[in-house]
Amino acid sequence: MSTAWALVLTTLVAAGAVMTAAAVWSHRLRRYAVVDAAWGAAFVAVAAATGVVATVLGADGAVRRWLLVALVALWGLRLTRHLWSRVRAAGHDDPRYEEMLGGPFREVPFGTVVRRVFLLQGAAVALISAPVVVGVATHTRWPWAVVLGVVVWVIGVVFEAVGDAQLAAYRADPARGPVLDRGLWAWTRHPNYFGDACVWWGLWLAGALAAGPIAGLATLPAPVVMTLFLTLVTGARPTERRMEGRPGWDAYTARTAMFFPRPPRR
Repeated sequence: MSTAWALVLTTLVAAGAVMTAAAVWSHRLRRYAVVDAAWGAAFVAVAAATGVVATVLGADGAVRRWLLVALVALWGLRLTRHLWSRVRAAGHDDPRYEEMLGGPFREVPFGTVVRRVFLLQGAAVALISAPVVVGVATHTRWPWAVVLGVVVWVIGVVFEAVGDAQLAAYRADPARGPVLDRGLWAWTRHPNYFGDACVWWGLWLAGALAAGPIAGLATLPAPVVMTLFLTLVTGARPTERRMEGRPGWDAYTARTAMFFPRPPRR
């Protein structure tokens, strides 16, 4: 088996294994939101497994390989821990999935849940991981892309982690206002989703583009798909639909950027 096919197979097995385990656990808890906690873990599993396979097969670029694995692991494990703690603490399921599937978990056939939630997100993990999978098995042609990618990754992790922390503090504050509009949330209505997008554009730069223009162009759909997920499918847009009509929401949207940060308008 060629190195490329070995890495593709490893990607599918790793992503499939995590999503299968998450689907089983979701069925036990009767909660869609388990998939959110599995999302980061699936990327970590793909990066680690393909890194090991590339090493065993003698692929080039060991330093960048393990740098990429470390970047994915730091991002993915933090996200998994954060989202799993939120799933455990919440007294209800994520309304985004209830809206997408037309009802609570108990009212939707489990086969439908598997296809529309776990299979879809498992396939997305395999596609979005492509820049990392290419990066773990190729020689570094453009070192500047690695440096730029790490910088973009750091910006993304800061936005995501700080945004999540500010949101948690807001929810724990009994005197909170109707809308979180402080800190990073004054610059963008979705700093955590924006940060997530930056992480994967950074990994595309450091992983695929650093291997050369062909690898970069071939894997460009990966960060594009991730950004679309974060803005339209399971991220910003569904969240905004739930927020419509809340006191202060219209004024907040008028002065604060939706996704890309900018200073708030007066």
